[in-house]
Amino acid sequence: MEASDQTPKEYYAAIKANPARARFGFGKKAAIVNIDLQKAYTMVGEFKTAYETDPKQLDYVNQVSNAARAKGLPVIWTHVGYMASGEDCGIWGTRTDTPDSLQNIKVGSRRYEFDDRLEIDHERDAVYIKRMPSAFFETSLSSLMVFHQCDTLILTGGSTSGCIRATAVDTLSHGYRTIVPEECVADKHEIPHYSNLCDMALKYADVLPVQEVLEYLDAYTPETN
Repeated sequence: MEASDQTPKEYYAAIKANPARARFGFGKKAAIVNIDLQKAYTMVGEFKTAYETDPKQLDYVNQVSNAARAKGLPVIWTHVGYMASGEDCGIWGTRTDTPDSLQNIKVGSRRYEFDDRLEIDHERDAVYIKRMPSAFFETSLSSLMVFHQCDTLILTGGSTSGCIRATAVDTLSHGYRTIVPEECVADKHEIPHYSNLCDMALKYADVLPVQEVLEYLDAYTPETN
């Protein structure tokens, strides 16, 4: 194992400055998967579980989602929510049991609600309740991507070290190209945030500036049959 005195943030900056691997790149057709941008995780000052990395994160998520929707690309939103007993959280919900605990994000509660700043098209966008880290686990995301013939997933939301990373690993495992706009993901602390940006950039995804993602979407031309 190599030793280093760099912080995760410094290590990530070094990886960006000198990428050691080729990009996966954008494929023929992308979908946007916005992960768990709900009040439990976005309302800083109201909920202990909330966090903010880039203060413009939700603005960027809206820009990406609107740009994709304008080109007829699928936009998906996930949020976490559990039944009153919390038993559908399974073993994941056994480590703590406080009002802030994961299994106590009840379906229909304020913590479960999407952030009011998000621009969700409830007629066109797909919305999934997920109960485990990956957006693929026990949702119909995979079959939706097959239906739309997508080969690229653009992931936003949080947390970088949790549900974003888990979804990125599953995205790659399902054979999709994975894009993570850096400004569109967030975490509670900079150590897991930058450590997992490093891991994703080195192994699972292209971690790109959001502007590059917006330029791709702006230039995208839907195929005609």
